[in-house]
Amino acid sequence: MNVYFYTLGCKVNQYETEAMTESFEASGYTIVKDPKDADVIVVNSCTVTANSDQKTRQAVRRFKRLNNDATVVLVGCMPQAFPDKATDLIEADIVAGNKDHKCLLRLIDEYREKNARIIEINRHEKGDKFENTSIQSFEGRNRAFIKIQDGCDRYCSYCIIPTSRGRSRSRNLEDLSIELDNLKKNDFKEVVLVGINFCCYGLDIGKTFVDAIELACSKGFDRVRIGSLEFDNISDEALERMSKLPNFCPQFHISLQSGCDRTLKAMNRHYTSEEYKNLCNKLRKTFKDASITTDLMVGFPTETDEDFETSLSFAREIGFEKIHVFPYSRREGTKAADLKPQVPGPVKTERAHRMIDVANEIRENFFKEQIGKTVEVLSESYDEQTKTLTGYTKNYTPVKFPGSADLKNQLVSVKITGVDMKNDVVTGIITL
Repeated sequence: MNVYFYTLGCKVNQYETEAMTESFEASGYTIVKDPKDADVIVVNSCTVTANSDQKTRQAVRRFKRLNNDATVVLVGCMPQAFPDKATDLIEADIVAGNKDHKCLLRLIDEYREKNARIIEINRHEKGDKFENTSIQSFEGRNRAFIKIQDGCDRYCSYCIIPTSRGRSRSRNLEDLSIELDNLKKNDFKEVVLVGINFCCYGLDIGKTFVDAIELACSKGFDRVRIGSLEFDNISDEALERMSKLPNFCPQFHISLQSGCDRTLKAMNRHYTSEEYKNLCNKLRKTFKDASITTDLMVGFPTETDEDFETSLSFAREIGFEKIHVFPYSRREGTKAADLKPQVPGPVKTERAHRMIDVANEIRENFFKEQIGKTVEVLSESYDEQTKTLTGYTKNYTPVKFPGSADLKNQLVSVKITGVDMKNDVVTGIITL
């Protein structure tokens, strides 16, 4: 049988889809790239915002219209957090949560045998263990994501993730070591360790997130990168240990959410803007060419004009290398959904535009500062029409440069010569 996978959301979801893909292949399925050719269509959902839910519903309905004979399977965070809403999506023949990936093959067999809709969503419970899965490759990618942690205990007032992902839990280092070895055999030059709350890795098994990074760095990869971070457990000792790893990439995406202390408190974030600033200063002092990127929310309930201006000024002060700006999205089942006053939509839109303008200004300045530097780029894509390659430096600066197709997935020395803000890259030429 043929199966088609469609993934929404974060790098953790992308990893889980790859694990499902390899599991289906091992059971005799053929992976197809066109849903019209599929006997089974799996939608791996996201629910971080209301817009994510809408995209999930649209995807399920679109695939059912496109291929009515296929068995449509809805899995992931959306049904886990909102089982009733997922059940109401009648175009999904099978509905399961993100705790049920290993059950999918069985559920599909049962559905095809009985031709009766299946809803099976197992709730997360306190004491759950990390669901160990393993991948050998990462289809269509030059870098491989590896999930080492799941869940979150922080309960930010706007966030549904503790409901959709459960409590924090960690992968043991022995299983991680085996997966890293398999990926190294398949010639991946870069791996990215990811988790829902990465810096909480190891708290339940007597380890730290740096233990996992050191293990990955010991395997001989050219680069080891980490995914998004929260402001948790990033001690001076952790920074010192990471700074001694020559293949560790000094790119830190640390979610800020707001540069205003009053808003941070309302969000139930466990730090102040001053503490966040101090961490940024330590990172830039400890790691040469470190880049710090972040998420910034605007229009959180109770955020005043003054609060927003404070957050805007803080973004300028830190000088993030990149900012992901998004307006607050009201999530049913969170404390922030009931906070008053809610910020009107037009105000959120106006604030988002202003924050994006600042983010673009800061990023352009960062790009201009790179001109003249010679950097090592891992080339990831090749454009046959323009005969150019695009890849990333260790600190995740995107670089575009002329070259040949045989340089794809290779480390290349490039001198940065210009800035192309329209395509969000710096440009350069290969050096000998």
